[in-house]
Formats: sequence, structure tokens, C-alpha cells
Amino acid sequence: MNRFQQLLVAPAALGLLAPLAAQASQPDLNLSGVNRYASSDEQVTSISQFADVKPTDWAYQALSNLIERYGCVAGYPNGTFKGGQAITRFEAAALLNACLDRVTETTDELKKLLTEFQKELALLKGRVDGLDARVGVLEARQFSTTTKLSGVASMVIGGVSNGSVAAADGEGQVPANGNHIAFNYNVNLNLDTSFSGKDLLRTTLRSNNFQRSVFGEDGTAALEDAAEPTNVGADAVGISRLFYQFPIGEAFTATVGAKVRQDDMLAMWPSVYEGDSILDRMHAAGASGAYSMNIGSGVGLSYQKNGFSLSALYISNQLSTGNSSTVSNTATETSVSGFGSGATTTAQVGYAAKNWGMAFAYNYTQATNSVALIDPNAGYEVSGANNLGFSAYWEPEKTGVIPSISAGVGSTYYNGGGSTSTWMVGLVWSDAFRKGNALGMAYGDTQTAGTDPGTYAYELYYKFQMSDNISVTPAFFWIDGSGTNPSSTGGLVKTTFRF
Repeated sequence: MNRFQQLLVAPAALGLLAPLAAQASQPDLNLSGVNRYASSDEQVTSISQFADVKPTDWAYQALSNLIERYGCVAGYPNGTFKGGQAITRFEAAALLNACLDRVTETTDELKKLLTEFQKELALLKGRVDGLDARVGVLEARQFSTTTKLSGVASMVIGGVSNGSVAAADGEGQVPANGNHIAFNYNVNLNLDTSFSGKDLLRTTLRSNNFQRSVFGEDGTAALEDAAEPTNVGADAVGISRLFYQFPIGEAFTATVGAKVRQDDMLAMWPSVYEGDSILDRMHAAGASGAYSMNIGSGVGLSYQKNGFSLSALYISNQLSTGNSSTVSNTATETSVSGFGSGATTTAQVGYAAKNWGMAFAYNYTQATNSVALIDPNAGYEVSGANNLGFSAYWEPEKTGVIPSISAGVGSTYYNGGGSTSTWMVGLVWSDAFRKGNALGMAYGDTQTAGTDPGTYAYELYYKFQMSDNISVTPAFFWIDGSGTNPSSTGGLVKTTFRF
């Protein structure tokens, strides 16, 4: 029995034996019998040692606890407990004395331990006092009791041969950077607030200098962390996200936001080729029409249970993020947001298992009065488009020579006639050559905007995880030419800081 548990038995024994002693009918002066009862040789360790105690007895559990937890119950030499017999004051005194002897032993050992570890206990006390003081300082200086701040800052240095950006008037492409080296940055600060522990209010502040860069929103080689429009000038801070999510019951989640992106409201994302890859066109799960990543005022509802998921969402005032196959360049778009001013409606059905998943998505894109959709094949404006996409992924259970595989296909059918299609396959070797690093490559027929009829593209990257918060990713990419735009080849090094 644990010595500390033995220490606790004294009050319990006193409380138990007092009423029993009071019930004694007469003193029993047979001291030899009493001594035999209380003798340490007769102490029992299991209630099964008593021949006259049965599980049906009303005090069976109480007696079992006293024996097994405290070791403070003795029996008669003949192996009986005689639970129905009244206890005499002598028997009570002998039993209590045996318990107190154990308590005395425990107390002496405890004193020795306290003396032996006096220095260590003093050191622990000092540390606890120090931690208590630090907690007090943190509570006094904490940012918020409901909000957590996290951020991602990335710096990119690289160049693209034959690179170009959309013209200022939205008509055609103009050379940008050429063979020169470009140096860009992007910073996202996420303020995540929860009022109940289950809901989420996300506010994202963003600043970058990718405007008019070949790596920016309207560039030939738009990057994943730069293709999203901010509607603010270079080096200015703007709101990138502002939405609120909350659960409805156990399986439903609702989202409403003044500035929310399509994938913020989907119950699952059907690709694992994310995070470290470079080109924005590779982040549409192979279906850039269905997953246009449009941003605006939106509302959505998702259901998720046992791996299955359903998502339905509506976003007004579509803003192109650089990989939409159904909108024209953003130069003619407005930052004014409101329901009914042009919209996309998305529905997705998906299933996610332990290491694989797939989803089918439908997205209807409605043109606004000022921004008409353009069929790049037919060359005329249309009023809307139906977009379909099917994407899936698989991951090995252990990292090694076998990579994760992400693939998807998509089709866009314009209301005015004509259609386009896209596809993509991406491979990622996690922990490649070193734990935490990653090697990835992707190839596919992709689209970036309504004026881009689909171009083949390839990228190869390797992420060096320098620490838990810093990674360096060199990358190479090639983008096939389309129309009057020549093919582009480029490379870059991206350094990412997470905090």
C-alpha cells in the first residue's frame, strides 16, 4: 500500500471504529484473543481470505476497500472476520492501535524523506513561485482573452524570362521585369477570435508589394501567396479576410462574412498539394473553374460526419484570384461589395478517409454588368458559366520513396457556347532526404483568367525546413505560351517565416 494512502487512513479508522466501539455489549477481558486478532501476523491483504464474508453482505465493498486500500483490517486465527459479532472496546482499541502503528511508521519515513530532499523541495518551491509571478505578468499584459495572433511572412527573389502582366486598362499583356530579378514580399496577420471555444471570427490583415509584378495577381507566373487581390496599393495594409463561423448542432457549420474566400467555407479540400508549392495555378485541385477561389461577401453551410461532407455557399461581387477560368482581368472590377452584384454559387460533395479523399464540385459563375465573362475559344462575351470539377488525393501511411498523389480535372461550359477543360497532377515526397523537408512537382493543363485559354505548366520545388518557424524553398517552373504570349521559364527562392 502506498505510504501516503496509509497516512490518510487514520481519520477514516477513527471515524469507523468509534461507533462500533459504542455498540459493544460488554467488555471481553480475553486479552490473548484480542492480541491474536490485532497481531500483524494476522493482517490480511484480500477480502477473499475471510471465509465468512460473502459478496452479498451489505458491508462487503466497504470492508474490501479498507483491506486493499489501507491494509488496516485483521481477522481471527481461524480465517474468519465475524462481521455479525459486536466489537468490544478492547478489540476496537487493539485494531486502532495497529492502524496508528502504521501511521507512525509512515510519519517517520515521511520526515526522513522531507529531510533528505529538503534542497530539491526548496528549489521546486522557488520555481513554482517564479512561474506564478510570470503568469501574473502575462495575465496583466495579455493581448486578449479571446483572440490569438498568428502570422506568415514570405520574401521572394527570382525572375521569369518573357514574363508579362495584364495591361493597366485590362486589355492584353505587357512585358514586366523581363529577365530582371524581382524582389517581393507578402505578410498575413491572422486574428482568430473565439467566444465559445467552438466558433471562429477570423480577421486577416495583409500587405505586399506584388502589384505590377510578374509574380503578382495579374502576372504570368502568379504565386499562390500573391495572386489574391487586396484592392490596396503596394506596401499598404488591407483586410484580406473577415468572416465568422459557428457550429449548428454536431455536424453543421455556418459561415457568414463580409470578405470570405470560397475555400474558407468548404468542409474539405480535395488535394494535399498545398502549402509549399509555388504557382497559384497549381492550387485549384486541377479544376480552376469549379475552384475559382473567388472572394467577396458570402454565406455558406457545410455538413460533415463520418468522413462524408456537403458544402453549399454563395459569394457575391466576385474578385478573381488569378486562377479563375471564368472571369476577365480584375482591372475593370470594383471593390464595392453587395449581394446581387454578380455572384458565384458553389456546391461540393466529398469524402475524406484517413489517408485519401475525393470531392465533386459544381460552381455557377454569373457575370456582372461591368465584367462580362469571355470565352477565349469563341472570342465573344457570355453571361455566365457552369463549372464542374472532380479531384482526389492519396497519401502513404509512412513517408519514404512513395509520394502523396493529388489529381483533378475540370470543365467550364459557357452559356453563350464553347467550353474549356483543365487538369493537374501533383506529387509530394514528405520528409524528403531529411525530416521536415519536402520535395514536390506538378504538371497540368491550367488556366489563370478568362483571357487565358489554358496553358500547360510545370513546377518543381524543394522546401528546406530550417527550424519550426523558418523554411527556404527554391523552385523552378515552366509555363507554356498561349496566344500572343510566349512561353515563360523562371526560378525563385522563397523564404517563409511563421509565427
